[in-house]
Amino acid sequence: MAHRPKRTFRQRRADSSDSDGAEVPSAEPGAPGEQAARGPSKEGSPPGGGHAVAAEPRLRGRGRGRGRVWASSRRAARAALGADGDSGIPDEEDGTHHASESKDDQSSSSNGSSSLEEEFSSIVNIPDAAFIQAARRKRELARAQEDYISLDVKHTSTISDMRKNSDEDPESEPDDHEKRIPFTPKPTTLRQKMAEETATRNEETSEESQEDENQDIWEQQQMKKAVKITEGRDIDLSHNRKSQTMKKFDTSISFPPVNLEIIKKQLNTRLTLLQDTHRSHLREYEKYVQDVKSSKSTIHNLENSSNQALNFQFYKSMKIYVENLIDCLNEKIINIQEIESSMHALLLKQAMIFMKRRQDELKHQSTYLQQLSRKAETSTNGDKALDEKTQWILEEMESRRARRRQARALSGNCDHQEGTSSDDELSSADLTDFQKSQGDILQDHKKIFEDVHDDFCNIQNILSKFQQWREKFPDSYYEAFIGLCIPKLLNPLIRVQLIDWNPLKFDSIGLKQMPWFKYIEEFMNSSMEDSKKENGSDKKILSAVINKTIIPRLIDFVEFIWDPLSTSQTRSLITHCRTILEEQSTFENEVSKGKKDLLKSIVSRMKKAIDDDVFIPLYPESAVENKTSPQSKFQERQFWSGLKLFRNILLWNGLLSDDTLQELGLRKLLNRYLIIALLNAIPGPDVVTKCNQIAAYLPEKWFEDSTMRTSIPQLENFIQVLLQSALKLSRSEFRDEVKEVILILVKIRAFNQAESFIEEYHLDHLKSVIKEV
Repeated sequence: MAHRPKRTFRQRRADSSDSDGAEVPSAEPGAPGEQAARGPSKEGSPPGGGHAVAAEPRLRGRGRGRGRVWASSRRAARAALGADGDSGIPDEEDGTHHASESKDDQSSSSNGSSSLEEEFSSIVNIPDAAFIQAARRKRELARAQEDYISLDVKHTSTISDMRKNSDEDPESEPDDHEKRIPFTPKPTTLRQKMAEETATRNEETSEESQEDENQDIWEQQQMKKAVKITEGRDIDLSHNRKSQTMKKFDTSISFPPVNLEIIKKQLNTRLTLLQDTHRSHLREYEKYVQDVKSSKSTIHNLENSSNQALNFQFYKSMKIYVENLIDCLNEKIINIQEIESSMHALLLKQAMIFMKRRQDELKHQSTYLQQLSRKAETSTNGDKALDEKTQWILEEMESRRARRRQARALSGNCDHQEGTSSDDELSSADLTDFQKSQGDILQDHKKIFEDVHDDFCNIQNILSKFQQWREKFPDSYYEAFIGLCIPKLLNPLIRVQLIDWNPLKFDSIGLKQMPWFKYIEEFMNSSMEDSKKENGSDKKILSAVINKTIIPRLIDFVEFIWDPLSTSQTRSLITHCRTILEEQSTFENEVSKGKKDLLKSIVSRMKKAIDDDVFIPLYPESAVENKTSPQSKFQERQFWSGLKLFRNILLWNGLLSDDTLQELGLRKLLNRYLIIALLNAIPGPDVVTKCNQIAAYLPEKWFEDSTMRTSIPQLENFIQVLLQSALKLSRSEFRDEVKEVILILVKIRAFNQAESFIEEYHLDHLKSVIKEV
């Protein structure tokens, strides 16, 4: 069987060879590269002998030739240097030095070879030439006839016959084992090296051509063998088929009788299956035909549509616009948050100043009046320092009150009660610092979008872009749920407009008057006209903006800045809350969570005010008999301050539930603080005035039921105070005030208590008061 020659994957040389040709190893006599190149040309040599050795340095050379693009110039330089180094051409100085060394090597190698030959001849018995020639002929005959070599050989020759026979037959060549192995390289000159290198290259070229020929021969042999094997298999298969056929039609075997019904039934079943398959194929064919028609019509419509390019351009421009808008807002949101935090911190600082000042004044004034009531004087330095500080605080407080009295006198407000005014005045230094800080923040606020085009910072322009989309392509607009995305896009822009908005100021702009509110309403109204969807997302834009942007800001004001004792702040806050919670009642489900959070924060803040800011001292009757005494003035001021908070709490009627208002206003404030102060007050017109004010602040809807004969349970203590005051007044010089007390009872629907009191104390002249109602 012929052996397949080993592939070398070596490219043939061309005239325009690159740096790979410069990296061929030097072709010295006896070198491994030369032996490897000559190995395959000899008969009987193994196919994998020295061929791989020769291929390995060549593949390595090609590997080094490939490099990165940016390193191509350096590779050419290295290839040139490598070619010079491998060519074996030395400089003049190197040649002289090499010549001297080669002479020494030649003399030493000659001496060594002579001594080795003598030793080799004395040990090895070399056969003569005749015997070697006969053995060679015998091997040739054996190869030609039987394809094997006999091992029955007798060595009877001598070395002298071999030399003689070699002289007679110069054409004969020694075998591989007869070649003398050179142990030292022969001295060569520069010209010999160049000649040897040229010969090596020529041999490699011829070797490659020989390898290609061997490859073609080997492929032809394999093809012939494959054809022969296939023919043999066909013959075997035909033989087997014939034998099986012979067996099938063997007359000795008996077959069952043929039943025509069974055959007919099988044929019908087969026919039915084929018909079903055919029908399914027809259905598939019809479906494919329909798909082809639909595709052709779609292609035709697209080809005939002239607006597709414009539509694509519009969608592309909207995509780019939205991406730029989002990038702009993401970049500016950090500045917006910083300015928001700065403004909130400034307002919080101002609110904390007012709260701390009120608590300090209350503490020091109470301590001072307690000392006066005990008529005790301090004697230590610490007490003197405390007294000095208290005196300074009281003087500052009285100076502010005097300025407010003067302002009320100029305005003509003479019915004002001490303690009902809001002490929210700042000193000139604090006011200057506050205005300067606020001005700096507003300047930074104006610079946020000064480098931004109006299309990316103006709410009206942004909404107009989406309105164009909604008008041109409503289907894709609603499928993209743009109505849910718009509140998130507008959130930073609305927050910028709300930076200088303080809902606690009485002159603050209303939400409906703000530009962004109007723009969103217009956008929603146009959507309601064009959109036929009942659950259109555009209808919820305003409620989503209020829920996600306005309510969180209001909650911050309520929790940290709002003073429930301030009537102006409370009224302004209630106005904005009514706009949010009542005007948007159509979207109650969407804002329910925000509404609950807002109302919860309001209730929590009022509870805190009742616990921290309400303080009504109780003094002996002797200390408060004189209305001009400090104790009496302080007690009156604190009562009216608590009554002011009572009024502010009940102002939330309609926003907070009745149960919440009755819990805060009646149970926690009225019954716990105000009723106790009324019980310890001296009966007189002042008590009637206070009770009349309490009844006036109560919501009228609590007493709208005409069938009521008894007031609400939370007012039971207040009714008892009224009855006690009426009894004391009837026995004093202020009998006319009893009628006012009866009117108060009638107003709060305490008819049963009023009638019982009149009958018990025989006040028949007051029955007409009840009948009139």
